[in-house]
Amino acid sequence: MAGAAVLGRLTWRVSTVTSVRGETATARTIALNVPGWPGHRAGQHVDVRLTAADGYSAQRSYSIASAPDGDQLELTVQLLADGEVSPYLAQVVAAGDPLELRGPIGGWFAWDPAPVPVLLVAGGSGVVPLMAMIRARAATGTGSPFRLVYSVRGPDDAFYAAELAERQRGDDGLHVAYVYTRTTPPGWPVPPGRIGAGALTAPEWSPDRNPAVFVCGPTGFVETVANLLVNAGHDPRTIKTERFGPSGGQS
Repeated sequence: MAGAAVLGRLTWRVSTVTSVRGETATARTIALNVPGWPGHRAGQHVDVRLTAADGYSAQRSYSIASAPDGDQLELTVQLLADGEVSPYLAQVVAAGDPLELRGPIGGWFAWDPAPVPVLLVAGGSGVVPLMAMIRARAATGTGSPFRLVYSVRGPDDAFYAAELAERQRGDDGLHVAYVYTRTTPPGWPVPPGRIGAGALTAPEWSPDRNPAVFVCGPTGFVETVANLLVNAGHDPRTIKTERFGPSGGQS
């Protein structure tokens, strides 16, 4: 039975795009209906395959943005100018189009509801699988305190900004903190700059509380954050990382 389950996850399925919505000027979320979808854990990803008329195909991995919800799932895709797959997903695909995918894939970087604090640290589009965790927390009614530290170039580059603000207003167990590296909103009290130890420090998510930690973003960002967390006293065994870059498979 286990072998059949693995085979099922690695089988290519034809999904249908049900809607597309913009997140930023260069990223959008694609909602899909995937008949027979086996379900996923927050933090997992899928492979997406595009095939041209001449038979040439290209595939890339994309994190799932949505909480588990039957045959429905969402992907948020950031445009990469030199990518083979992201330009189509971020600019062309429309409601009603078929999209071939397989998954879910990955088990290490996944969150399951548990009564422990959770610290999420995202760089740029690395927020996507962490957003799936935030949404899964709400969907399951899990009361664990969640903190998202989100590093972006500027306010216009943040994914899910309105939703995060709304969720934080309605949930005193969710805290969202932004780190702006190039441009800040008007009146922002901190000048733009790279993430530092101070941004990662908060009493409820301190090392002595043994929070579960998930870090996702470009390779250099992830390595910097992981080192800051370990230097602050977090147990390396509690820190799960996922990174992307030139060799990271997302394009």
